[in-house]
Amino acid sequence: MGGLSVLVVFLLLWGLSLRLSDSSIVDVAWGPGFFFLALVVWKVSGQPLDMRRGMMLGMVGLWGIRLGAYLAYRNWGRGEDRRYLAMRNRHGERWPLRSLVIVFFLQGFLLWLISWPVQVAVVFGGPEDLGVWDGIGLLLYVIGLGFEVVADWQLARFRARETDPGALLISGVWRYSRHPNYFGEALLWWGIGLVACSAGGVWWCLIGPGVLSFLLLRVSGVPMLEATLSEEKPGYADYVRRTNAFVPWFPR
Repeated sequence: MGGLSVLVVFLLLWGLSLRLSDSSIVDVAWGPGFFFLALVVWKVSGQPLDMRRGMMLGMVGLWGIRLGAYLAYRNWGRGEDRRYLAMRNRHGERWPLRSLVIVFFLQGFLLWLISWPVQVAVVFGGPEDLGVWDGIGLLLYVIGLGFEVVADWQLARFRARETDPGALLISGVWRYSRHPNYFGEALLWWGIGLVACSAGGVWWCLIGPGVLSFLLLRVSGVPMLEATLSEEKPGYADYVRRTNAFVPWFPR
């Protein structure tokens, strides 16, 4: 039922993207989609809302809705994201159908896969009392969410006041990591994975956080953004030399 609900939602999003000529709406729906899926799976399971299920729904809901609202605010009035615009120009008239497969179906599948720990926790619940792994998972989640929120806030303020397109944000949490928002997102999802393990899940509950971390580090996160920034920001090579790409640490 969860997978079917994701399929329907992303089909509707694809139809809306055709009407708006903007495939980047999928990014705004990404975070809230996790919360929607968690609610659907929990309601279909018919399980009571105990402490662990409530904590999991709250964790995913807070992260997903905050991320969706931030991206909607950031992208408002800017038109289609240049990544999707480049793909639209490359595929031409074939883009409407191809976007269904390589953007909407792909992201829907990844959302379903990454959310495995959430689905496990809201269905099985686990022991009545919260345990050590719940506490560790919640701690990782809070730290990760804090990094993501602070990084996004500092970046938004920087973009609002900076007029030089070549300027770099190298203060705040960005002094210690070139991608602190990505680090925060990965960390909070590892926290969610540990809570799912405490709920009675097995090792495959950590596949979701692992897939997300791999995507951020090797596919659609750091590599794509680094390639763009290296071309657009004259001082980026020096920033790369001094600053960790992912895990925050003191500059060299």
